[in-house]
Amino acid sequence: MGAKRVRPAVLAALEDGDNELPMDLRHTLGEQLDTLAELEARLATLDRRLQAFAHEDARSMRYQAAPGIGIVTATALSACVGELARFRSGRHFASWLGLTPREHSSGGRRHLGRMSKRGDSYLRMLLIQGARASLRSAKIKTDKTSPLSRLETWALSVHAARGHNKAAVALANKMARRLWAAEHHRRAFDPDWVSARQRQATAEITASTEPAI
Repeated sequence: MGAKRVRPAVLAALEDGDNELPMDLRHTLGEQLDTLAELEARLATLDRRLQAFAHEDARSMRYQAAPGIGIVTATALSACVGELARFRSGRHFASWLGLTPREHSSGGRRHLGRMSKRGDSYLRMLLIQGARASLRSAKIKTDKTSPLSRLETWALSVHAARGHNKAAVALANKMARRLWAAEHHRRAFDPDWVSARQRQATAEITASTEPAI
């Protein structure tokens, strides 16, 4: 029922002298509670160190502006990848992370398979888990009829068409490319950002559908 309820429940069982817990098991459970308390203290120390690192690291602060990217993912990206400018494009960055699908072409036809899973598996896992969290958040917003960003609207459309897992990977891919673009253009991450190519395409579609005067 949740990690926070483990300690009170175990302590209650240990303090109950009328239950049938053997003495050896009582000692073992008590030792495990001490071990958990020590691990929680170590995690708290690591969290403080991450907070201190992120506060001094400009890249980590910028990355956390993106939905689904918390302090763990932001600091991991900053420490493991460094400057995103070393990649030629957002697609190359996503490919380095293993978030792009394998391509098999034959007879003039292009076939996209499963993601390549190249690169750092830890970073890829963090980004995909962050994408899953963003999808859940977008669904909650939809249920509450709250406004969605362009990125959330796109992610939910992919979810409806291809399912949760593929939508999470697709969103992680787009997040990686958007992060690269934000860093490349020296601007803050914007979930409603529209590229110049998209704006031009929209303008052309609008122009073609307008009635002639």
